[in-house]
Amino acid sequence: AGPAPGGRAARRRAERRVRRRRRRSLFTEAPVLLAVALLIALVLKTFLVQAFVIPSGSMERTIRIGDRVLVDKLTPWFGSRPGRGDVVVFKDPGGWLAGDKEEGPPGEGDPAGIRAGKRVLSVIGLLPSADEQDLIKRVVAVGGDTVKCCDASGKIMVNGTPLQEPYIHPGNPPSELKFEVRVPPGRLFVMGDHRSDSADSRFHLAGPGHGTVPEDLVIGRATVIAWPPGHWRRLTGAEE
Repeated sequence: AGPAPGGRAARRRAERRVRRRRRRSLFTEAPVLLAVALLIALVLKTFLVQAFVIPSGSMERTIRIGDRVLVDKLTPWFGSRPGRGDVVVFKDPGGWLAGDKEEGPPGEGDPAGIRAGKRVLSVIGLLPSADEQDLIKRVVAVGGDTVKCCDASGKIMVNGTPLQEPYIHPGNPPSELKFEVRVPPGRLFVMGDHRSDSADSRFHLAGPGHGTVPEDLVIGRATVIAWPPGHWRRLTGAEE
């Protein structure tokens, strides 16, 4: 004999109650899980890795306009200072951004809803923020170094040794501007790889520190070009 009709009805009612409890649990837990995910992403942005957009051509051909780079923010917390050849992102020391030829913020023509979504993603570090006033350059000399342009062959010298700079934009000399700077302790002399299109330390020699950047303004070291996929590459001190 089959199960009694009343028993089947009771089981169906019990199954419906279980499904309702599961739906209520999902609706209750989803906001909590989303909040936890956003918090983790925000912590990652604050202490570990952040995305930055490149708005100018000052680092071509290594990094192109519109590329997204991932910046390692963790190593400065452990006392690792930027070294010669590192590509670093740093806050504007004062008036530098006006010198680099910048584009408008990416996506500024997007519909309002998309802009709002991008704003949320930029806050948690999954997209670059168009509001941040930062620059990206390559470290040529560090505190205590003497950097000079140029030797008889046109190469920049650091502590009397000519630099080998395979990353310089094709057709650009290492520098057309003559200079000699002893870098103060705790500061960096930085230059763009596209030397003819970079308003870098060379153009701020009359400023504080003779155009050098304080290490405490460095946000982190650029490690990877993450977007677009065709430009993906690791960033090292000897770009080819």
